[in-house]
Amino acid sequence: MPELPEVEALAALLRERAVGHVLIRFDLCSLSAIKTFDPPHTALAGLEITVAGRYGKFLDLDVSGLHLVVHLARAGWLHWRDQLPPAPPKPGRGPLALRVHLDDGAGFDLTEQGTKKGLSVYVVRDPLEVPGVARLGPDALQLSAAQLGEILRGHRGQLKGALTDQRLIAGIGNAYSDEILHVARLSPFKPTHSISDGDVDTLHVAMRTALTDAVERSIGQAAARLKSEKRSGLRVHARTGLPCPVCGDAVREVSFADRSLQYCATCQTGGKPLADRRTSKFLR
Repeated sequence: MPELPEVEALAALLRERAVGHVLIRFDLCSLSAIKTFDPPHTALAGLEITVAGRYGKFLDLDVSGLHLVVHLARAGWLHWRDQLPPAPPKPGRGPLALRVHLDDGAGFDLTEQGTKKGLSVYVVRDPLEVPGVARLGPDALQLSAAQLGEILRGHRGQLKGALTDQRLIAGIGNAYSDEILHVARLSPFKPTHSISDGDVDTLHVAMRTALTDAVERSIGQAAARLKSEKRSGLRVHARTGLPCPVCGDAVREVSFADRSLQYCATCQTGGKPLADRRTSKFLR
């Protein structure tokens, strides 16, 4: 799933190439992707794109006061095209969800692979009309250490879950939460409500470091290369069985029904492996 660094990079791409251009046509190929009807998506035609930004993992295009807000979900992606074919695409069962044409012949496609569709597109007058945006906590890159400590101590759960709960902290998903916790040398299952001031400070530094480094690696990359750039910069996430880049121990995994997490036992849990939820309870 695209997270804060990738969505920020896509927003930067659109600021460079789309802002200042007029949106000529909006081709909707997947009716299930559009989640709003007032204003209609056809209202965007003929309007200038003035701002490109994000809210957490939501991409936001300000189109002369109307907002095109996109959540890419797990398998969605934005593909920039320097030249789009003029003929409207045929709706069907392929990955293309929508196509946006600009006044210079360029534009972008939003696609989603797989059969489980989650990509969501909203046309609204205010981004806060999007339920997921309205529920977002503060952005991960805008939090102070004191704010982070207050959020964690007010949450009864474990660090991994707190970092990925968009209502608490916006922008971090499964991959970067693993990376942040590895940099901070903290267990994914450390209880949040009793976290020490020292661990909060360490976690805050790790959060800013991991996310800022990823943003800097991603900005300027072509959209087609962002996924591979993300994978190349990961230290533990999706690297089960490979050596930890810090200590050399094998990266371990805990699996859930629809996802998994990766960590280094030597760096993060005092050498004690965490048991897989599928077979036994977690060990802290």
